[in-house]
Amino acid sequence: MKFSPLFWPVRFKDNTIYVLDETLLPNKVHYIKVRTYQEACAAIKQMKTRAVGQVTLVFYTFLLVLQKNKNKKDLMPVLEKVAKAINATRPTLSFKYLTDMVLGWAKSGVPLQNNITRFLEALKNKRIQQAEEASLLVNDGDTILTHCNVSGLMPLIGEFCAAQGKKVEFFTTETRPYLQGARLTAWELKQEGFKVTVICDSTVAMLLAQGKVNKIIVGADHLAQNGDIANKIGTYQIAILAKHFNIPFYVLCPPPSRAASGKDIQIEVRPEKELLEFNGKRLAPLGVKGYYPAFDITPNELITEHIYLKIDR
Repeated sequence: MKFSPLFWPVRFKDNTIYVLDETLLPNKVHYIKVRTYQEACAAIKQMKTRAVGQVTLVFYTFLLVLQKNKNKKDLMPVLEKVAKAINATRPTLSFKYLTDMVLGWAKSGVPLQNNITRFLEALKNKRIQQAEEASLLVNDGDTILTHCNVSGLMPLIGEFCAAQGKKVEFFTTETRPYLQGARLTAWELKQEGFKVTVICDSTVAMLLAQGKVNKIIVGADHLAQNGDIANKIGTYQIAILAKHFNIPFYVLCPPPSRAASGKDIQIEVRPEKELLEFNGKRLAPLGVKGYYPAFDITPNELITEHIYLKIDR
């Protein structure tokens, strides 16, 4: 299987974390050097990496801290400080689940570095299994619509389909305002040789009405206990349209958080500048306000099937 650079966009070597700067894609493939936990938190806040990149960055940040403090006898205060900083970066993402996992390992006395390394290897393998499971829901000749970017899983689903003798094509929304669909998903699918068409976000209803899509597959940044998900803003309206047009709506999910339902997931509202400007150029008149919730909640009843990332703590 071939893997998109977005499948595992963060690496750790020689006391330095290398983070693929997704904000520069597709024009430039560049890795940011992260040498402190503060720089890691900044990379998360600035969305230099997203989704699985942010998850792996959390764990690599703890590995970095362990390396820098290997002679310190009591690491718990340092680890707790790092966990607090990471948890404050993006409220909708369940980083606390991850940082609690690391703190729990540390408190139990198990070799923390080995546990983190094993977990990351398991995460990589389970993501591959998740893509294979999703591919089994796809039929030969299907056209798949996706929204935003699922960190390398969409081309991997296509690879599994090809291995199964199934030909598939893709539509991706632009996914405003960060254009993850146009910049990232379209790029990685094209890199792997799949036919992909970019549409603006407001084209989805017409596309489905014209019968040009057989399946919809999206990711999820947060999964509640009752099956509600938080994903990139715009996912909810696509799910409503999928229900209206009777098109299967599948979600690639992380493990569930402690949130009972979508109502318990805090929605991150990003700076209005990200909506009103692009690449430093003003798009809207001065004095106009912007409202940019980065995520919306899609209720469980609109989801045909959850494709779970089955990984243990």
